[in-house]
Amino acid sequence: MKREVKFSLVFRDMWQSAGKYVPRVDQLVKVAPAIIEMGCFARVETNGGGFEQVNLLFGENPNKAVRDWTKPFHEAGIQTHMLDRALNGLRMSPVPADVRKLFYKVKKAQGTDITRTFCGLNDVRNIIPSIKYAKDAGMISQCALSITHSPIHTVEYYTNMALELIAAGADEICIKDMAGIGRPVSLGKIVANIKKAHPEIPIQYHSHAGPGFNMATILEVCNAGCDYIDVGMEPLSWGTGHADLISVQAMLKDAGYQVPEINMEAYMKVRGMVQEFMDDFLGLYISPKNRLMNSLLIAPGLPGGMMGSLMADLETNLESINKYKAKRNLPFMTQDQLLIKLFDEVAYVWPRVGYPPLVTPFSQYVKNLAMMNVIAMEKGKDRWGMIADDIWDMILGKAGRLPGTLAPEIIEKAEREGRKFFDGDPQENYPDSLDKYRKLMKENKWELGQDDEELFEYAMHPAQYEAYKSGKAKEDFLADIAKKKAEKNKAPEEDAKPKTLTVQVDGQSYRVTVAYGEAELPAPGSTASAPTGEGKDVISPLEGKFFLTKDTSETPLKVGDVVNEGDLLCYVEAMKTYNAIRAEFGGTVTAILANPGDTVSEDDVLMKIQ
Repeated sequence: MKREVKFSLVFRDMWQSAGKYVPRVDQLVKVAPAIIEMGCFARVETNGGGFEQVNLLFGENPNKAVRDWTKPFHEAGIQTHMLDRALNGLRMSPVPADVRKLFYKVKKAQGTDITRTFCGLNDVRNIIPSIKYAKDAGMISQCALSITHSPIHTVEYYTNMALELIAAGADEICIKDMAGIGRPVSLGKIVANIKKAHPEIPIQYHSHAGPGFNMATILEVCNAGCDYIDVGMEPLSWGTGHADLISVQAMLKDAGYQVPEINMEAYMKVRGMVQEFMDDFLGLYISPKNRLMNSLLIAPGLPGGMMGSLMADLETNLESINKYKAKRNLPFMTQDQLLIKLFDEVAYVWPRVGYPPLVTPFSQYVKNLAMMNVIAMEKGKDRWGMIADDIWDMILGKAGRLPGTLAPEIIEKAEREGRKFFDGDPQENYPDSLDKYRKLMKENKWELGQDDEELFEYAMHPAQYEAYKSGKAKEDFLADIAKKKAEKNKAPEEDAKPKTLTVQVDGQSYRVTVAYGEAELPAPGSTASAPTGEGKDVISPLEGKFFLTKDTSETPLKVGDVVNEGDLLCYVEAMKTYNAIRAEFGGTVTAILANPGDTVSEDDVLMKIQ
């Protein structure tokens, strides 16, 4: 009998690799006893950045969700682990050091045992502080190697990174193969090298199934000494998700490893509940294509955890492109055509921005850049027209050191726009901020929360937390659910009903109602009135959520303010990135036509400037 291999259920990631959301806390608490009853898990991944933000989008308190969800596993002696993004904490952008320190204290108090820390650039300078913060809080510090496949990311590269992290105090190493594109033999060599140098260090392997490598890799890393394997289960395994528990167990058992038995009656309970949650509302956000294996994923290397939301985003992007084509009587594009163009553009963009490992948030940055380029080129424009501020921070080195070199065209664009490159410690760019949020919470008469957990939540996710506290987040979420259900149940004749659209004629936006066939139009004057205010329109270049500021360090624009060409006006948050909208002309702001948090469409008028 070979040595023991233990299993970890990545329940949170199962959902986010399939679609946009994870279950609500009441659903999580319902399924936890059955997961425990399965009797085969040493660990369960319970939370992380996406988990926190999803609960805020629900209009629910993520701190309550973490406490209630981790409690039953804690009581059963099953370790809980979470994913964190080092310098970025639990969000898409860098976090001040004092917020990072509080993060670990809060999560340990809430019942999370292990923090799996990764840097999307594999810059150990961003990870090493988290080792100390986690250990000071009493957590196990598991440091991750973000696996990708490029001329730079070699066996030697990853071995040296692991040894540096262990020397800095990491308790464990995770081989984080977030896209499932790590080649089996190479990953086996990395594990063997780590174990040869440090046989006492536990190693956990995490992979997605999409490209088809990961079953072979699981066997290779176990043969090399891996201790824990992350698994998923039906109906959310395979595809952009993870290898299924039953298959992994059978394979390793046949190979002679000591693996836990599965209580199949409990397995079927969990399987049934997962399907029940999908039937409730979560399935509305899961593309059927995410259940498919796809070797096309090898070339772009996009992570499974991002593919769930990507397929939902594609619908919006496709609609934007086809609106443009409809106005010009051009052939429409299909979703498959757009997906292939996107994958090809990712392959073009990735080396030119320095080969950042394609993991959150940099996978989103590369994908967003590629998507913006595709949309621009489909509309007859040039590449690189819209680069969000957070993406510029990656390019300029403010988020860490890029593994590769930037293409001349990117460097030239940065210099042309007067942007400065940075090679110091990334944390220096983000000063402490907890005192500022304490002051704001006092002014708002908001409680700091048990173990300062509400203070932490506000400092980590300012805009989302304010939307949660105001009730707008829940209102928007329930409205979106109702819309999705209505679309799912819509009769074919519904497509013939009148629709209100925004169109532009000679640069002026108009709201018009379109009907097909004999459908009756609404009476004149019954649609929304034209926007008030004089001057030129500031048009949204994409669909997303409108915000005047990204965080409390910025002062929101107001009517009457004078702006110059190039000034920051507002943001449209799309695809998890705040896209800055800058003035194309100077003047006085005469109208702001959207409220913070409102969903805006491409070509909507955001404000007027005279």
